[in-house]
Formats: sequence, C-alpha cells, structure tokens
Amino acid sequence: MLREHRRVTAPSACGVRATAATVLAQVLAGSTLDGPLAQAMPGLAERDRPLLAQLCYGSLRLAPRLQALLTQLLDKPLRERDSDVQALLMLGLYQLSDSRIPDHAAVAATVEATRELGKPWAKGLVNAVLRRYGREAEALAGSLSPAAAAAHPQWLYEALHAAWPDYAISLLATNNQQPPMVLRVNRLKVSRDDWIAQLAACGIPARAGILTREAVYLAQPVGVDQLPDFAAGAASVQDEAAQLAAQLLGARPGDHVLDACAAPGGKTCHLLEAVPDIGSVTAMDIDAERLRRVRENLNRLQLDAKLVTANAAEATTVLADRQFDRILVDAPCSATGVIRRHPDIKLLRRAQDIAQFAAQQLQILSGVWPHLRPGGRLLYVTCSVLPEENQAVVAGFLARQDNAGEVSLPDIGLPCMHGRQIMPRHDGPDGLYFALLEKHR
Repeated sequence: MLREHRRVTAPSACGVRATAATVLAQVLAGSTLDGPLAQAMPGLAERDRPLLAQLCYGSLRLAPRLQALLTQLLDKPLRERDSDVQALLMLGLYQLSDSRIPDHAAVAATVEATRELGKPWAKGLVNAVLRRYGREAEALAGSLSPAAAAAHPQWLYEALHAAWPDYAISLLATNNQQPPMVLRVNRLKVSRDDWIAQLAACGIPARAGILTREAVYLAQPVGVDQLPDFAAGAASVQDEAAQLAAQLLGARPGDHVLDACAAPGGKTCHLLEAVPDIGSVTAMDIDAERLRRVRENLNRLQLDAKLVTANAAEATTVLADRQFDRILVDAPCSATGVIRRHPDIKLLRRAQDIAQFAAQQLQILSGVWPHLRPGGRLLYVTCSVLPEENQAVVAGFLARQDNAGEVSLPDIGLPCMHGRQIMPRHDGPDGLYFALLEKHR
C-alpha cells in the first residue's frame, strides 16, 4: 500500500514524517488520534495524506512494542518536552519493522525530519537508534515480554487471556491488523447486489457480508467520494457487527424507538432505513456537538429523527413520562473490540477504566429502563470484548430489576452467561457484544 510513496521527494517525505511525529506526540500526551490527525491533513499535499494516515495508524497499532524497543535502544529516557522526538523514533521503528518502505529511505527521511521538527540536535540520536535497530532487530525482539511482543499493554494482554483463553492469540493478532472498509447499503435506494455491481463498474471490487443483508466489504479502502451515489445516500460506512443492532432490536412498523447513546448516528439511521414505516425515532446523546454529526448523517440519507441532548443515565429529566416500544443502548465502553480501528486505545486506556465504564453502563441502563413500555425490549450493545462491561453489567442489572428478563438472541458469535459476543476477525466484523432484555410489566 505504501509503494506509491517511495519516490516522494525528500523534503515532502521529511515533512510527512515530522507531521506524523507531531500528531503521535499529541496522542502520547493523552489526546485521541482523530482530532490531531484531522487538523494535520489540510497542511499536506493530497498525495501525502495516505502516507500520514498509514504512519500514524501503523505506529499506534504497534505502539506498546515500539515503546518497549525504545526502552532498550535509548541509554536514558527522553525529556517530556521531547515527546515529538520519541514519536519520531517510534515512527522510524515502525517503518523498519512493519512497512514496505525501503530501510534506507525510511532512515534517511526520518533522520531529516528532525530539522522539520526544529530539533536538529536529535539528528544523530535518531540515526544511531534506527541503525542500531537495523543491526540488532532479531535480538531486540527476542528480549521483549509476551505482551510487548504482541503489541499490547500488559493489563490488556492479561485481560484478554483471562476472558478468552481460546481466542486470545487471534484477538491480539486481529487488533494489530488494518480493518476492512465496510459499508451499509441503503435498501430504500438500491439493492445490495445492484450496488456491488455499480462498485464493480467503477473498478472497486467488493463482496457481500454474511451477518446482515446490507453489509458490503471493499477489497481495498477508498475515499467515500469514489463510491457511487454515496452523497445521495446510497450507502454509509458502518461495520457489519454494528449493523446487527437494528436487526436484533426488532423494531416494528409504528414502534416508537429511543436510541439512547446515538452519536454519531449510524445505528439511528439504520433503524430508519430498516423500518421505513416506524412510528418515530428519538436520538439522544450527552454531547451536543456529536449530535450535529447525527443530523448531518440524517440529512445526507434524507431521514428524520428527533434529537435530544441529555445524559441517558438521567433520561427522565428530559423525557419526563415518555414511553418507548424499543430502546437501543449502545453504551460508552473501553472500545476493546474496535482497537484495530482506534489503535490509540492501546495508549489511552487503563485497567482502572473498565470498572468506571461498567458503573456508567449500569447507570445508563437504570436511567432509560423506566421509559420502556411493559412488553417492550431493550438492546444493550458495547464495542467491548471484556466481560466486566458486558455480561457482568447485564447480570447486575437483572439482579436489581425484578421486571426485567432476558430474550434469547440468534446464534451469532459466542454465547455468554448473558447475551452473545461477536469477536473481531481479520476481513470480518469488529468485536461487539449484544444482550436483549424485555420488560415484563
């Protein structure tokens, strides 16, 4: 994928690496990747933007391994104010170990990027570290801990092995891979088969998914502007596992539905596409700015929903006595099932976060439950693979709600004590958890 960048001129190549180091340094300081990367893109020539994204995503997917290697390669830790140099070293190691960029080009461009960063003093350091890695790569790799070798923080490596001993190796490997680009066909506008044929006519190979009737996998990612009729609402970018939510919720014509944690709106829009004669959909989110994304998606797809800014854990403050036939709770979580799409999670998430997420998830379930009609159903969803956020939360909720019961789900993914777990798979869906609850009275 990076071969097209091999002939990039030296100043451009250095500039891309300096920009990538600046972005990565912000993640090392605690920022998510999305914001800094989006801010950096307009400053680069269009031909350089794919390389910037590849350098940032690739380095973050392997960050725990790269950081462990640097610990061995550096005589002493860099100062905090030189986090951009640390980031540049990580980018250099990534290029040497896991990219298709020729070693000599990677070293030369990364070393010269120190000038672009305004850190010419680091030129010798970067050159020495990268060349030493080139000589000692095998020995250095052999001295890494199992967690670092697998490019995962120690706490997560242990948690995955404890939760899924039979699947941990596959999980770790999948988390380090580039995910497929998956789309959801809007069947109100076009059939999946016809749209795949349109893609083929545009020279974009694609295949149908197997879990949903709308999923389409592209053989290679492309810009959405290249997709036929995307702007007119023919399709949306959404992972296949996420597309299961609308199907499993089982909304019927005339139903009133609450999407309690709706932003950025993929599941809200899918509900409206799947049941065009639905009674109503209310999309609620605590973040007003992210709700604007929901409105943008609705407008592109020519759909409509009522948007409400509120904390789902305190839903009654804005919903009063409103009742719904179906409620979707796509709860905030560790996102450990979508690490390959959000590799900054490896650096940003901490072991103690999991209990905090679980407490928040239970509060959200308790907050929206009074707004479910007797006989109504609530679908609880997370993009986590950790049982503490999934079946344990559902178990805790059922223990405190005597009018709640569990409804069996179709035979998808892996059965849990409560609900079912979809595992992330190479060239397959992301890792999502689902549990369906019903209100008895």
